[in-house]
Amino acid sequence: MRTIFSRFGSWRLQYILVVSFVLATAITMAVGTWFTLGLIKSYLQGAQEERVSRDMDLARAFYDMKLKDISSMAARLASRASVRDSLPPAAGGSVEATLTVDIELDNELANIPASSERFIVALDASGKAVVGRICCKNGRQRLAVPNADWSPLPIVAQALARGQALSATEVVPAEQLRWANLEEQARIPLLETPKAAPWPFDPREGTAGLAIVSVAPVRSAQGAVTGAVLVGHLFNRDYTLVDRIKEVAGVDTATIFLGDQRVSTNVLDETGQRAIGTRVSQQVFDKVLVEGQPFTGQAYVVNQTYITRYDPLLDHGEEVVGILYVGAKLAAFQQLVDSFGRRVLLTAAATLLLSALIAVPLSWIITRPLTSLAEATRQVAEGDWSVRVPTRGPRETSILADSFNSMVETLKDTRDQLVQKEKLASVGQLAAGVAHEINNPLGSVLLYADILRKETPDENAQQQEDLGMIIREATRCKTIVMDLLNFARQNEVLAQETDLNALLHELAQEAGKKEIYRQVTLVEDLDPSLPLIQADPMQLQQVFMNLMNNAAEAMPDGGHLTLRTRRSPTSGYVSVEIQDTGVGIAPQNMSKLFTPFFTTKPIGRGTGLGLAIIYGIVKMHQGQISVQSELGKGTTFVLTLREHLPKASAQSPLG
Repeated sequence: MRTIFSRFGSWRLQYILVVSFVLATAITMAVGTWFTLGLIKSYLQGAQEERVSRDMDLARAFYDMKLKDISSMAARLASRASVRDSLPPAAGGSVEATLTVDIELDNELANIPASSERFIVALDASGKAVVGRICCKNGRQRLAVPNADWSPLPIVAQALARGQALSATEVVPAEQLRWANLEEQARIPLLETPKAAPWPFDPREGTAGLAIVSVAPVRSAQGAVTGAVLVGHLFNRDYTLVDRIKEVAGVDTATIFLGDQRVSTNVLDETGQRAIGTRVSQQVFDKVLVEGQPFTGQAYVVNQTYITRYDPLLDHGEEVVGILYVGAKLAAFQQLVDSFGRRVLLTAAATLLLSALIAVPLSWIITRPLTSLAEATRQVAEGDWSVRVPTRGPRETSILADSFNSMVETLKDTRDQLVQKEKLASVGQLAAGVAHEINNPLGSVLLYADILRKETPDENAQQQEDLGMIIREATRCKTIVMDLLNFARQNEVLAQETDLNALLHELAQEAGKKEIYRQVTLVEDLDPSLPLIQADPMQLQQVFMNLMNNAAEAMPDGGHLTLRTRRSPTSGYVSVEIQDTGVGIAPQNMSKLFTPFFTTKPIGRGTGLGLAIIYGIVKMHQGQISVQSELGKGTTFVLTLREHLPKASAQSPLG
C-alpha cells in the first residue's frame, strides 16, 4: 500500500489532481447515493406508516359508528313505553305482551339498511330471552330461541346488576350464538399460518364469535330493572364493515380478529379467497394481544409482508379480546423504492462521468499558478513579509491568491500583536510591582500628613487646607493602588474563622441605610446551622457588597433582594446566593460577565472590573461562582466556598 501511494505521489500534479477529483467524486457520490437511498426509503416508509395510521383512524371511526349505532338501537328499544310496559307480562307468559314486544323489535329492524345484520333479544330481569329476532341474512328475519339464558354472558350480567347500559366488543360463546341461530356462521376453523404463535390467544377461537354487543336495561315506571334489550352485530363471516372501510376510506386491506384469528377480512390468500381462519404473526401477537399496545410497521400477513397498523379491541372490562387491522402491501412500496433507487444510481453514474470531463481542464488551470505561489511561500519563510501573489486568472485561482495574501497579512498582524501583548504583559507586571511598592509609602504620607494637620494651628487656614488636599489625594491614590492590586491579584487571602451569616447580616444592616436600597426589600434567608468557614472576611465583604449593589441597581423601581446561605450538596462546601427580582441579564452577555472591563453600565458609571475582581477573589478562596438570569424576572449569583482552605491558601499578606 505504501509503494502504491509512493508511486502515485511521483506522478505529475495534473494527473494526481484528475485522479483525485474523480476518486473524491466517486466516494462522495457513493456515500451520497447510499445516504439518499436511505433517506428516500426512510421517508417513504414514514409516509406509509403515516398512511396506515391515518387509515386506522378512519377504520376506528367506522368501527365506532357501528358501535354507536348498535348502542343507540338498544337504548331506543329499552326506552319505549310499549316495551317497558309489556316486557314484565311477556316474561310471565302473556302472549299479547310478547306479541307487542316482538312487533317493536320487528319495526326497529325494518328501519336498518338491507345489508346490515343484527340480532335483538328482549330479556327478563334474570337474563332469559323473552323474544328475539335476527336480521337480515339473505333478506329474511329469523326468530331467536325463547327462554334461552343469556346471563352467562358477562356484559349481560353486569348491565342487569348495575342497572346501566353497556356497549363493547365481546366474545360470544357458541352456546349463546346457538340461541340466536348464529352458531354455524360463527364457526371458522383455525388454519395453519406461517409465523403465527404456537397456540391461539383465546381457546374459544374457531367456535365463538366476536360481536359488538349493547345491553340496555328496561326500567319500570318506579325505576326498577325489569329486563333488558340486547342488540348485537356478529363479525364472523360478515364483511360489511371491513369492505365499507376499504371502499369508503380508501384503505387497502382491513381485518377484524377474534383473539389472533381472522374472522372478518378482505385480505386474500393464495387462492384468491378471503383469508378467514388464518392467524396473526407472533410479533403482532406479543405486542398487541399480550402487551395491549398498538403495532405499526412491517408484519407478515397470511403469505406476504404488509405495512400495517394493529390496534387492540377491548371488551367492557377493558380486556383485550381482538384486533382491528389496516394495511398496505409492502411489494408496492418496494417497487416505488426500487424505482427511486435506479434513478439515483443513474444520476450518480452521469455525475461521475461529468466530473472526469471537468477535472482534466480544471487541473491544468489550477497547476499553472502554483509555481508562483510556491516561490512566494519560500520568500515569506525567509522573512519577506512584503511579498504578494497576483490575483489575476480564474476565480478559483484568484480566491487562492487572495487567501494567501490574507494569510500573510494575518500572520504579520498576529506577530505584531504577540509582540505588543508581551510588552503589555511586562507593563502590567511593572504596574502591579510599582503599585505594590508604593502602597506602604502612601500609608506613610497619609500618616505624617495627618500628624502635621493636627499640629498645625487652627489660625493657619492655608496650611490646614493644603494638608487636607494632600490627605485627600493620597487617599485617592491609595484607593487606586488597592484596585490595581486587586485586579492584578497581588494580595493574598488572610484566612480566619468567618461567620458568613453574621457578615451578610451586617452588610444588610449597612445597605439598608443607603439611598440605592430605598425601594429595595432585603430578605435574609440564612441557614442557622451553617458552619464557620476559613476565609478572608474583608475580601468576602467586598464580594457581597459589590453583588448587592449591582442587584440594587438592577431594580430601579424596587424589588426583593434575597441573601441566602445553605450547606452545599458537596461535602465540605457552603453556598451563598444573592438573588434579585430586577431586569435580568441578556443571554448574549452571560458569557462575558467576568471579562475584565466588560460593562453594560453607561460610560462613567462602571469600569467593568467589579465582577472580574469578584471572580478573582472567589478563585483565590478556591471556590466557584455561577449565575442564573432571566430577562424581566431577575438574577441569582451562587457562590460555593470551601469550609476549610488548604494551608497554601491560608496565608497573611506580605508587605
